[in-house]
Amino acid sequence: MTSVRDHGPPQAGGTPRSATSAAPPKRSRVRAPELVGRRWVGTGGAELSLAELRGRIVLLDFWTSCCVNCQHVLDELRELEHEFADVLVVVGVHSPKFAHEGTVEAVDAAVLRWDVRHPVLDDPQLVTWQAYAARAWPTLTVVDPEGYVVASMSGEGHAHGLGVLLRELVAEHEAKGTLRRGDAPYVPPLAPDSAFALPTAVLALPGSAGGGYLVSDTAHHQLVVLEDDLATERARVGTGERGLVDGGPGVARLSEPVGLALLPPDVAARVGWDVAVADSTNHAVRGLRLADLSLVTVAGTGAQLRRREGGGPALEQDLSTPLDTAWFDGQLVIAMAGVHQLWALDPAPAAEASAVDAAGGVVRVLAGTTAEGLRDGAAEQAWFAQTGALEVSADGSRLWVLDAETSALRWLERSGGAAGGEVDRTVHAVDDDRMANVLPVAGAGYEVGSVVGTGLFEFGLRDGEADQALLQHPLGMALLPDGSVVVADTYNGALRRYDPLGGGAGEVTTLARDLAEPTAVAVELDDDGRAVTVVVVESAASRLTRLPVPAAASRLAGEAQRVQRPPTPLAPGPVALRVAFTPPTGQKLDHRWGDPTRLVVSSSPEGLLSAGAGDAEGLTRDLVIDPSALERGTTGVLHVSVQAAACDGDPVTGEVPEFAACHLYQQDWGIPVVLDETGPSELALDLRGA
Repeated sequence: MTSVRDHGPPQAGGTPRSATSAAPPKRSRVRAPELVGRRWVGTGGAELSLAELRGRIVLLDFWTSCCVNCQHVLDELRELEHEFADVLVVVGVHSPKFAHEGTVEAVDAAVLRWDVRHPVLDDPQLVTWQAYAARAWPTLTVVDPEGYVVASMSGEGHAHGLGVLLRELVAEHEAKGTLRRGDAPYVPPLAPDSAFALPTAVLALPGSAGGGYLVSDTAHHQLVVLEDDLATERARVGTGERGLVDGGPGVARLSEPVGLALLPPDVAARVGWDVAVADSTNHAVRGLRLADLSLVTVAGTGAQLRRREGGGPALEQDLSTPLDTAWFDGQLVIAMAGVHQLWALDPAPAAEASAVDAAGGVVRVLAGTTAEGLRDGAAEQAWFAQTGALEVSADGSRLWVLDAETSALRWLERSGGAAGGEVDRTVHAVDDDRMANVLPVAGAGYEVGSVVGTGLFEFGLRDGEADQALLQHPLGMALLPDGSVVVADTYNGALRRYDPLGGGAGEVTTLARDLAEPTAVAVELDDDGRAVTVVVVESAASRLTRLPVPAAASRLAGEAQRVQRPPTPLAPGPVALRVAFTPPTGQKLDHRWGDPTRLVVSSSPEGLLSAGAGDAEGLTRDLVIDPSALERGTTGVLHVSVQAAACDGDPVTGEVPEFAACHLYQQDWGIPVVLDETGPSELALDLRGA
């Protein structure tokens, strides 16, 4: 991630040092490996090669469909694709994390879902991924018109630096006569002919609103009100064009709306709107009033949050890909998938019966550090991984949390249980940018636990005791009357059930299989309050399906699976960690108030590092790996968080002015590692390498 923020000196002390002014580094000459995969998408059936693209600048985007940061990069690249349309060819290299993502059907659906408008190489065996030594999703690699790799960078937020580099390459190769202009080789695939386009969420509407269902028709950028038959449309909200526009159903605009949450009636009466809409790529939360189907923005600016902390007036605070919301403990909790956190909105009361005072709302971080992973305990120190769904228990004491990237079912409660004490609802600001990836940014008072899931790289389809059960990238859930949780196990194409009373840690069973990427589920009750049917959103098939709730669930004994991304071999003992960072031309590392770089390193299991864990300044760290912490053939994980602050230098002197615009570059890696006596004793990562 990277953010741009105008600021003077940070508040923390340090001895000022003059900024250095260096010429752009001489780029290395490494021949780009050929592009090898199963097939090409978005080329009209043609096969592409780097030889055919010689004379053009090629930008390789290594992505996978489950990765929210990859989705951010797709949005960032659109402006560059437009500006450099006649010299730049962007090639997406789809490199799957989960087994399901490697199927042809999943890749085709992802290209449509995320509106990818450039050629995509389908690389299910990670052949090209490994040839380019990619270590993270997303990774960007730039190949110059002569076929040489000139830059590689991890994470999102590199659009500005890429623009600078592309202009340099255009000038250099135009002068050399090696630049070839022309049209891109992209051929758009046929759009599906269906009423919905990759819907993601469904919400049962109250009788006071006429009943039926509200559906997020995500790729159509609309909300749809359906009758109970799931086919008859009563109304559509939104014009169908991307945008952040408030107003009535024929005027309002959304951008890939996802999660829907019905407010309690007393809260809705107080704030003037009824349904919270997670408007994902608008990076906003919208309020829908059921009486007239009008939309109002209640949180977010339309810009993506580029920092690890924030809070304050809700309409002045950037958000990052909210995927769901839920009213819990007197606040609207937001699943902020883009930064792997939970946030909270305290909405303002309506100014009068017919007017919404959205400007009076306040948002803050509720839980999470932004580190991606699975770590329980105090909410302000917990790790989340692309939270996609939230549900509140019947008694209101527990918030169920579904983390897609760790395939985990988790919970958040007040510390000490349902009767826990006071919670800190203040906004925690970080005034010193150099400490932005270290200091807690959420208040105390909540704790986090997990019932299913073990980490970023383990998944599968296995029932049984909850602590042994496995899911695969689940995206939706609902509660049954008995307190059990129905999970839309998206990449397994199944509905699963977690029963907390199933003995021990609870039990997981399977209710239905062979569904097309289920992303949401709504439970239907009979007159006696028993669950008889469920409405399932099958996103990949763009349909809603009604299924009976089986009297007896099946129990599957599937095998555990791991991400096919190969682990990095490292020698036990001393290991040198080195992170490469070269600021874009025109920017300088800001040394005026101390070292502007910082590393935070930890491991799973915790004992894997006998030295080198913790946070400190600098982009290098001497680690010591303890071989006794891993059994032979097993995999551990090194968690590395890095940030670097670079500021715009004076174009003549190169010095950094006092009030320069500064850019905070940040990236988190989870590096799976295996111990190998003959392995390397150095781990090199690119934040932004040249």
